[in-house]
Amino acid sequence: MTLATDQNSDGRGLSSMSRRLIALRDDVIARWSQQTRANVDLARRLPYPILINTLPIFYDNLAQAMTPDYPRAMADSHANIAGVHGDERARMTSYGPEQVIHEYQLFRDAFIHVMTEKGIELDAAQWSVFQTSIDRAVREAVKNFTEVHQSLRHRIAAALSHDMRGPLSVIMNGASVLSLRADTSEQSRLTTARILENGKRLNDMVEELLEALSIDQQQDLPLAIERTDLTAISKAVCREINDSGAAICELTGESVVGYWCPNSMRRAIENLTGNAIKYGDGGPIRIHLVQAHERIMLSVHNSGAPIASANRERIFEYLRREDSDKASGWGIGLPFVRSVAHSHGGSVVVDSAPETGTTFTIDVPLDSRPFAGMSI
Repeated sequence: MTLATDQNSDGRGLSSMSRRLIALRDDVIARWSQQTRANVDLARRLPYPILINTLPIFYDNLAQAMTPDYPRAMADSHANIAGVHGDERARMTSYGPEQVIHEYQLFRDAFIHVMTEKGIELDAAQWSVFQTSIDRAVREAVKNFTEVHQSLRHRIAAALSHDMRGPLSVIMNGASVLSLRADTSEQSRLTTARILENGKRLNDMVEELLEALSIDQQQDLPLAIERTDLTAISKAVCREINDSGAAICELTGESVVGYWCPNSMRRAIENLTGNAIKYGDGGPIRIHLVQAHERIMLSVHNSGAPIASANRERIFEYLRREDSDKASGWGIGLPFVRSVAHSHGGSVVVDSAPETGTTFTIDVPLDSRPFAGMSI
């Protein structure tokens, strides 16, 4: 079974080398987690599903890329998997960029160690795919990590600006009262006028700053987490789609029960399947469920025109419109899906290519109770 982002769970079209690598995924992840806890101070107390993050999915993407004629040249080809790793590290840990980089260095070492231990020899082309994939993943993960922290700084600035309006209002009201007194001296009136003038300027500056910073759609959602049968929810969504005649919906994978907010997860699945119907080519929609390393991956796949690489992150922006692209009009659905994943301590990955169609994957801890609301 593969965890790759294109929903190719049974390894169709993969070479024997790719299949061998997928079979060793858990060995590499175990070695990597052991070495990461031993060498990255901030990783030592991370709960296991948070430590693991999206790395098993990245690993299987990397294994796919080892097949020469498979439509994935590198581990991050037509997928935002590396950026999502950095995004989640920024939201769920106290890491800095150096820890993100160190993790990928340890992943490289763990992979080489297991390959050597198992006597597996990669050829020059396969080593090139491996090294280039790691280098690209590091750049993309650090880029997204930095962007999330930049967003946090904006949110802090917005909060401070909002709080500044209270004392500023008191100052201006006091100055206004003083300006109405008939028994004040000329100097006092001039001073009061200057206070009012500069107070108004400062108030205008605060308002402009708040306007510039006010669009922030990455707040955690309020969740009512309980024991939830995600398979039953997915089955119900599929049944409604089939009954409506809007499309054919298939549910595959394994039975998954964990702790999430059932209403939020159902709405997220409905948003993803709704987009699959709207932007697919009329072919079947497939919901696939799998769990690994104390995390669950719920993916929704459709065929049809792919999402342009430049839009794979922008489609998650609130009310984003890309009129020149088929992804126009994604609106609030995908930002909501991402908020659901983030609020449960996880992420959303998108993989889209002409050969494989479009797959969105919600990747969250199996038990989200300890992690709800942890993201910044």
